[in-house]
Amino acid sequence: MTANAAFRFRFLPRTLRARLFLILLAGLAIAYGLSFGVLYAERTLSATAVMFRTLENDVATSIAVLDRTPATERPELLEWLSRGNYSLALGPGLAGVPNTSRHGQEIAARLASAAGPRFPLRIEAIPGEDGRLQAHLTLSDGSPLTIEITPRGIMPVADWLPYVLVAQMVLLLACVWFAVKQAVRPLGELAAAAEALDPNAKSPPLSEAGPSEVVHAARAFNAMRDRIAHYLEERVQILAAISHDLQTPITRMRLRADMADDSPERDKLVNDLREIERLVQDGIAYARSAHSNGEKKTRIDLASLVDSIAYDYQDTGKVVTVASRIDGITSTKPHALRRILSNFIDNALKFAGAAEIAMERRDGGAIAITVLDCGPGIPEEMLSAAMQPFFRLEPSRNRETGGAGLGLAIAQQLASSIGGSVRLSNRVGGGLAAEVIIP
Repeated sequence: MTANAAFRFRFLPRTLRARLFLILLAGLAIAYGLSFGVLYAERTLSATAVMFRTLENDVATSIAVLDRTPATERPELLEWLSRGNYSLALGPGLAGVPNTSRHGQEIAARLASAAGPRFPLRIEAIPGEDGRLQAHLTLSDGSPLTIEITPRGIMPVADWLPYVLVAQMVLLLACVWFAVKQAVRPLGELAAAAEALDPNAKSPPLSEAGPSEVVHAARAFNAMRDRIAHYLEERVQILAAISHDLQTPITRMRLRADMADDSPERDKLVNDLREIERLVQDGIAYARSAHSNGEKKTRIDLASLVDSIAYDYQDTGKVVTVASRIDGITSTKPHALRRILSNFIDNALKFAGAAEIAMERRDGGAIAITVLDCGPGIPEEMLSAAMQPFFRLEPSRNRETGGAGLGLAIAQQLASSIGGSVRLSNRVGGGLAAEVIIP
């Protein structure tokens, strides 16, 4: 983005919702304001024209009436002939100055037209009083007459109209907010679905309801998710097929190696074949973990299951202890859970020499089973990568030091199959905590 573009967008809100709301509201408000301004100007011009016509007609009538009325009766008619924006007075009036304002000249022209050539008018402005004018004329009998004009503000619209304008702006604000919400909501749902995308989990598809553009985007996203899941399943099936097909030639090679004469080369060959066989078995286990929906959930005592796993390791001389237990029965897949915990324990024994199992109940009823060790742990930046298939922290290909890098990936697959999740974290003071959460 160029510097000019960055400057232009720096003052806009960060969210699309706020930007659309601001743009629509500003555009509609400006358009509405222009319409109101045009209406107000047109009404002002109309009201001014009406006022001038009324002033011209009323003044002409008033002058004619006073000119035909006897001088003794004229004072009684002055108040009756006066109007809101002008008044009549007998006499020469106040001393003024020449009228130079455009508005005053327009009023003077109207009054001169109303008085006619019989009554010449002289218009003057009253000093110190803005807009106040006096028209001086002489009646037929020589009596002076003063017309004092005080133009009042013109109200071309009703006094209740501003309240209607405020109500309309509030309605406009609500409509813009609702429209923006309807437009942005599908984007939020699409973003949430993309963040939660897990082709291995059976989650409901994105809703395909709404406008045609939203439906098209939702269908495209659901099709993309299905393609990703299909590609992953294909990859796992290929891995399973290759691993399965390799078992037969590996078995033949081991038989031939066992029948060969004892020699250092024979022993190396047998060790290599065992290594290949373990890698193939890991590949088959990973493929099976991706399709572990065949096992049904059963109600088990978790504490008893964890104790039995620990006892199995203890019988072989491994240091595996249970630090805490929780009582209760839960519904899960016991074989999948046993494999998850066994993978965690194997890693702890490999890197720390001992493992400790802790159980606790979380908020919402979920149960967390954590395998703790005091080993070197995993660098924080590699915790998420450690869950990926074939990822090994130890760069060598030695089975005894690094393994195939499938143990945690298998655990994650199995946890997903039972509706749970797996999380790795480093312990304070050193060591790793591998946690499986069972809903």
